[in-house]
Amino acid sequence: MRVTQTSHHRIEPKRYIARAPEPTAPSRTHASQLGVFVHPDGVDVAITAPLASGVEFCAIDRGPAGTILERRYALNGPELGVWTGFIPGIEVGQHYGFRVHGRWDPEAGMRHNPAKLLLDPYGRGVAGDFDLGPAVFSHEVDENLHPIPGPRKINELDSAPHVPHSVIVDDSYYGTVEALHTPWDRTVIYEAHVRGLTMNLPGVPTHLRGTYAGLAHPATIAHLQRLGITAIELLPIQAKLSETFLIEKGLSNYWGYNTLGFFAPEPSYATKAAQAEGPSAVLREVKGMVSLLHEAGIEVILDVVYNHTCEGGTDGPTLSWRGFGESNFYMQKPGNPGEFDDVTGCGNSLDFRLRRVIQMSLDSLRYWAEEVGIDGFRFDLAVTLGRQGRDFHSHHPFFVAMTTDPVLRSRKLITEPWDLGHNGWRTGQFPSPMADWNDRYRNTVRSFWLSDQAAMADGKRPADSRELVTRLSGSADLFSRGRVPGGRGTFASINFVTAHDGFTLGDLVTYNYKHNEANLEDNRDGTDDNRSWNHGNEGPDAALLAARQKSMRNLIATLLLSSGTPMITAGDEIGRTQFGNNNPYCQDNTLSWVDWRLQPWQEDFQETVSYLIRLRREHTVFRPTGFYTGTPRNGDPLPDVTWLARDGEEMPAWKWFEPSSRSFQMLRSGGGTDVDALIIINGLNEPREFTFPIGRGRPFDLAWDSTVARPNGFRERKLPGSTIEMEEQSIRLYLSNPA
Repeated sequence: MRVTQTSHHRIEPKRYIARAPEPTAPSRTHASQLGVFVHPDGVDVAITAPLASGVEFCAIDRGPAGTILERRYALNGPELGVWTGFIPGIEVGQHYGFRVHGRWDPEAGMRHNPAKLLLDPYGRGVAGDFDLGPAVFSHEVDENLHPIPGPRKINELDSAPHVPHSVIVDDSYYGTVEALHTPWDRTVIYEAHVRGLTMNLPGVPTHLRGTYAGLAHPATIAHLQRLGITAIELLPIQAKLSETFLIEKGLSNYWGYNTLGFFAPEPSYATKAAQAEGPSAVLREVKGMVSLLHEAGIEVILDVVYNHTCEGGTDGPTLSWRGFGESNFYMQKPGNPGEFDDVTGCGNSLDFRLRRVIQMSLDSLRYWAEEVGIDGFRFDLAVTLGRQGRDFHSHHPFFVAMTTDPVLRSRKLITEPWDLGHNGWRTGQFPSPMADWNDRYRNTVRSFWLSDQAAMADGKRPADSRELVTRLSGSADLFSRGRVPGGRGTFASINFVTAHDGFTLGDLVTYNYKHNEANLEDNRDGTDDNRSWNHGNEGPDAALLAARQKSMRNLIATLLLSSGTPMITAGDEIGRTQFGNNNPYCQDNTLSWVDWRLQPWQEDFQETVSYLIRLRREHTVFRPTGFYTGTPRNGDPLPDVTWLARDGEEMPAWKWFEPSSRSFQMLRSGGGTDVDALIIINGLNEPREFTFPIGRGRPFDLAWDSTVARPNGFRERKLPGSTIEMEEQSIRLYLSNPA
């Protein structure tokens, strides 16, 4: 979607001209089904605008020189707040929007303005450009697009030529796509951006790079399969729009967390051919992508943003929801309905106390699941979705509805368990069967292997390893609670060290500080809590490369050997860099795109990641479904987990409180059917001697060593009671056959 500014004089704004609309026949579809539904002889329309005095369906066509030709139809209603009608002759491919009449009283939270052409909140296709200028605001603005001082006055400029339009699509173009339902214990998630993953990927034809089709190209799929990925989690692909302040700076919202349509795919990620053919072809390309990934055994999870919309704050542009009634969608300040109560930091927050907000979100999720075949969803700022005003409720009606819905309850439902509102951190507090991004895991692993190591290098006392032990074991402190014994289980913890938001894995070991100057916010944006370590010098340094690579291997091995569901960020398997930018949300360029030109060390690291994922896949000992008890199970003489000191004896409880506990052993039982796994960790900055435990009395075979750049067929065997010297800041993995 192209975005321009009126200051470029692309379109001259004109005043809205009111015309008498044509009447419509009664709708054939029940008013509870919102949206536009195609019949052989026309369309049924249903839209919610409970406080409006009139709603018009506007069929949009292009005349000579791109002029807007508009046919207006008066909808019937409202019935329980819904306006409906049947309009003959409207077909697939028709551009349309709505004009809403009613009270203009911004201080009361009502901005009905028929001069603004509104997108259908249920529209399944979006097309057209956004021309940032005075016409897109429902109130009068000055030349800088700021509100005219004083009470907000209604803006009578016609927005139709300046905003994208909804488009009626053919949902049956590709048919429906079935979900995969990969079990949680076999799931390895790969977080990626449609454009960023393939813009430079060798083997993907130039015309397919950065597109849905490019994501499903055999070259992309081969890479994912070679790694052992079972699910790709895509940054938002619902239609988006850049924030006003980014447009004014000449930047764009690359990540896409600024939703323009909850049912429509983002058209700019489709091939040029599909974009030219129209939204039905864009949807077909999305379905084709999902289908081809499914054929390869790879699930598709969508990052979805139901917490806010692209309309911004109280004085943002009017594109859709605002024009149908702010109080029907947005969270308003108590006692001051003219102002938004923003808990997202994005200017507005959708209010999940409202039935229509919950209905729209559930309808959207079902559409993507049933029609497109999406296997799961990651909910951005999910705490907002569970707020009853100021307070969060883990059993909010939205969560109850979603987790019991016959379609959605079998999909993977993943939360980003925080927002910016009151008591916004809620990791571990969502209902089953939802899973949470575990930020406690991220922080702990980074601290243990990076910021604590930096502290020791400066002669300071590091933290002990109690927190790391908890995260390695599946974070029972967060996920074991609940009415069902065992709570939500280990796989409710989405373990990650990096994500799209923050440093890449390569940058974690290269930079102590963020370098976000390219975002044009004076380096104020992005987190300062990086828990990174540059190993002694900020930025690239060939002399530090070996040490940094070992730290990367420690981080990725900890991730893949921990109980829970691992998530890897695209490009981390090759140690990609963003040159210290930890918030490149507005960088649609080589800074964010994965650079696939690999140096030998990157090929080695990619092989390491693939090897560790394969070990995880081949051995259930790395994928326990329940939390450890420290006792034998099912007749197995070996406890399910044993924590050992360097001398091979059980770790005394008091010793966990000492920094010396940063060197320890974890013996995980394979239950007598799989191998036992011995993980030896030396988190100190000096070598340490370790004695092998008795275990089952059988030898231990070296399976992996973080001091080795590339897995090379390890041939070391150690007997119980024998010793080894472990290099500082390193991990070793040994496997022992059960009998």
